[in-house]
Amino acid sequence: MHGSASSGWLLVALCAATGAYCLLRMRSGVEEQRRAAGGEALMGFGMAAMAVPAAVFTPPAWVWPAYAAVFGAAGLRALWAARSGRHHLHHLVGAAAMVYMAVVMAGSPAHAHGHGASGTPLLTGVLLLYFAGYVLLTGVRLIPVVTVAGGGPGAPSVPAPGGDAGAGGRAGAGWGDRPELARACRLSMAIGMLAMLLPL
Repeated sequence: MHGSASSGWLLVALCAATGAYCLLRMRSGVEEQRRAAGGEALMGFGMAAMAVPAAVFTPPAWVWPAYAAVFGAAGLRALWAARSGRHHLHHLVGAAAMVYMAVVMAGSPAHAHGHGASGTPLLTGVLLLYFAGYVLLTGVRLIPVVTVAGGGPGAPSVPAPGGDAGAGGRAGAGWGDRPELARACRLSMAIGMLAMLLPL
């Protein structure tokens, strides 16, 4: 999908590794975590398959409508789940971006992996702005917050309250339930999405 084969393979590796980590997160004891991780695993593996360089594999024409159908269904599921939490809206935008890229690729068979100036520039621009903002905001949220005990210079630093707790502030939660790991997973997928949208 993207210029050089080496950058395409890097994107495949990033997305596949993210999808594999999300599969591991599905072992969580928290139902909501399992559901979110399942959707993110689907997104990661779907992005990895879409990013395979065209010189290596050009998928048949039926693949793009299948992508649109699968991620359209994932988007509807995310829209339904958004009733209980705003964070599902990000999954909805990600699924919509995948449907959009599949439609663009289906509409340009001569450029089976999205090369050229096809697509709607306005929608591409909106998606690029969204994912760029998401990458920046999530990156800032991953920076560790440290408070200074006593407030004076040279005082020992102490992690902010809740820094060692798992999801929901519970100490002892499994490593797959740690919110910073889930954020890092979403951050890497958003970076991958930016890389995939840029050539459209």
